[in-house]
Amino acid sequence: MTELEKCMAGEYYDCHDPVFLEFKRAARALLKEYHALSYEQKEEKSAVLKQLFGEMGTNVSVGTPFICDYGRNIHIGSNVSINMNCTFVDCNQIIIGDNVLIASNVQLYTAAHPVDLSERLTPCWQPGSGEYFCRTYALPIRIEDGCWLGGGVIVLPGVTIGAGSVIGAGSVVTKDIPENSLAVGNPCHVVRRINL
Repeated sequence: MTELEKCMAGEYYDCHDPVFLEFKRAARALLKEYHALSYEQKEEKSAVLKQLFGEMGTNVSVGTPFICDYGRNIHIGSNVSINMNCTFVDCNQIIIGDNVLIASNVQLYTAAHPVDLSERLTPCWQPGSGEYFCRTYALPIRIEDGCWLGGGVIVLPGVTIGAGSVIGAGSVVTKDIPENSLAVGNPCHVVRRINL
């Protein structure tokens, strides 16, 4: 398996493999171009986002600053608003449905490291070996149609937020949230059903 295949399969992978460094280089160049555009330059901004993202529907707004790792793993539907100062660590897929609101300072993290130190450190690692000193893996995030993520929400790797759900400001989403739920807190938990 290539390092990219390992990454997309959720296995440990070398995040410093040349393929990922090229993804980052290309994304940073496009982000620099995007951030240089004025608020009013909607067509130009949309054109850059279409190059950056893996997929993008219509009527998509992304506030600045915006940060992502690769861009290519971000798939966005139509009628999506992403407010300023959001960070999408898209080492694996980030799939955002239609009619989604993402408030300021939201962070979507697909990448992670093992919790146990013995697993987190790369076995037999030596300085100058060219290997990264710790293990990395990445799991996809899915935000389904009609969701609203409040300000400062953090979504961890592998999480799906079900259609129509609202995540309260400042929540840390560590596990899947069912559709049509109001969920809040750290760790985020369902408070009640909505949209019934």
